[in-house]
Amino acid sequence: MMNISKIHNCYGCGICAIACGQKIIDISLNDDGFYEPYIIDECRCTNCGICTEVCAYLHEDLSLKESEIRSYAAWSKDHLVRRKCSSGGIGFEVGKHLLQEGFKVCGVRYDAERGKAVHFIAKNIDEWVLSIGSKYIQSFTLDGFKSINRKEKYLITGTPCQIDSFRRYIQRFKCEDSFVLLDFFCHGVPTMHLWKKYIEWAERKVGKITYASWRNKWTGWHDSWAMGIDGEEHEQQDRLSESYDTLIREKRSFIESKLTQGDMFYTLFLGDCCLGKQCLEHCKYKYDHSSADIRIGDLWGKAYINNEDGVSAAIAFTSKGNEILRQCNCELREHPFSLVAEGQMKASPLKKRGFEKIQKSLKDKNIIIEDIYEMYMKIYKIELWKKRLRNPLKSVFNLIRKFG
Repeated sequence: MMNISKIHNCYGCGICAIACGQKIIDISLNDDGFYEPYIIDECRCTNCGICTEVCAYLHEDLSLKESEIRSYAAWSKDHLVRRKCSSGGIGFEVGKHLLQEGFKVCGVRYDAERGKAVHFIAKNIDEWVLSIGSKYIQSFTLDGFKSINRKEKYLITGTPCQIDSFRRYIQRFKCEDSFVLLDFFCHGVPTMHLWKKYIEWAERKVGKITYASWRNKWTGWHDSWAMGIDGEEHEQQDRLSESYDTLIREKRSFIESKLTQGDMFYTLFLGDCCLGKQCLEHCKYKYDHSSADIRIGDLWGKAYINNEDGVSAAIAFTSKGNEILRQCNCELREHPFSLVAEGQMKASPLKKRGFEKIQKSLKDKNIIIEDIYEMYMKIYKIELWKKRLRNPLKSVFNLIRKFG
């Protein structure tokens, strides 16, 4: 069969589902907690092969064949936008500019009712505000992607693998000129089992979750790996119907939990013990490998180490992308790519010790996230002491530098 029926542990981008002429492909979570396609009715499959043609997972090469890299440090000229966004606000400003140019924007928002990140279509700036901020969970794409009319103009945002598949899709249907594609430096996506357990922990404190934010600058940009959670028992004012001026204001939440203070979600996610096989074994999109017109992210590194307002890395891979960056409401400072991408991953993370045990525990409905966090920390401390014993001089030097 020339279809995706035997594809497992893929990127879960959902492009095969929207490309299928028979509309017989759906997306759901697999046993490991990642989105995966399946055929609803194989008897109706015509073996056209389109679903495999648009699947980035099944191709070793990138869909963007030629790129011309221009790299910038960037930040919004609107200080409220810069303060609200995860880094410098370049992603929001690109979307805002293209909305003003008659585009619609397909972005990602957190759907608290369903407990997941979803792609959606923004038709105006107030709707686009809902996409602000990073969401470090795998997004469900179908609702947004199925709403796209190929005869209209869109900005499409997503992970690098989602964008690679989407470019294959618009190449296949010969409408590439109507779309602008934007991805970001991606660490990988954690299993939804982790997020569900984190929600269960949070809901014991605040009731049914009504709001979630993954990045917050209330302690500065360099320490902005901070979860913000509100729930029905401690609900803040509903902002979904409010104006742009109100929506763009920085928000404090009832639960505020930082990575530097041991936040359980971030510790497990960034500890690489809950990523999918597709991220660990099949990612070809790190560093300067992209099929997008524009790639964005945080500009870590020495150049802006004293900046706490937030600076975006902005890389144009096409002339179209470069033109858009120069037109949006941002300060741009061109730098070599190596400076703009400093601190970004150059290769996929490796499986850590205890990976299988933690994955198994995340699937177990009877195990709470606090126990999994403790399990991880025991493994982490053992590995840390092994590393110190292998490099005693370096360990002593680091301690002297830290406390000296």
